Amino acid sequence: MTSGTDTPALPDEHAELLQALAEQRELLLITVRGLTDGQAARRTTVSELTLGGIVKHLARGERVWTRIAVDGDGALPEGMLDAAQYRMTGSETLADLLAEYADAARATEEAVAGIPDLGRVVPLPVTPWSPPEAVHWPVRRILLHLIRETAQHAGHADLVREALDGANTTAQR
Repeated sequence: MTSGTDTPALPDEHAELLQALAEQRELLLITVRGLTDGQAARRTTVSELTLGGIVKHLARGERVWTRIAVDGDGALPEGMLDAAQYRMTGSETLADLLAEYADAARATEEAVAGIPDLGRVVPLPVTPWSPPEAVHWPVRRILLHLIRETAQHAGHADLVREALDGANTTAQR
């Protein structure tokens, strides 16, 4: 999902953080490689997590956090609190969810490339879990949050996949 060699050179910090995020995305993509839609929608543990749901959530998460970083207005992005982002519906295909994830990744990369200073501080939206006082993060921390979130859910996906058919990311690399 990384942009490739046709993009202009980014400052080192931008490039390093985007590369770390791309590496975590790639691990997730290995985990879902070769699945049918039925497998992607199947629960394999007592958790509600499915592989398709994880991909859908991460795509939404990238869009939401990129919007927070770019707009910098503290507004709650549409869909941030939508619980449906965690579930793959019967009308969705894994191919479509992966295309949406790839689009979200490109949008994140383009947005980060357009932010000259990752130290720029932006207000976070108010959510049900927010503290009573306003919270502000530098864009850099938003990127680190996306890396952590992607890595965490890639690990979840690996467990769900292993319970599905015994495959795991390490063996599939």
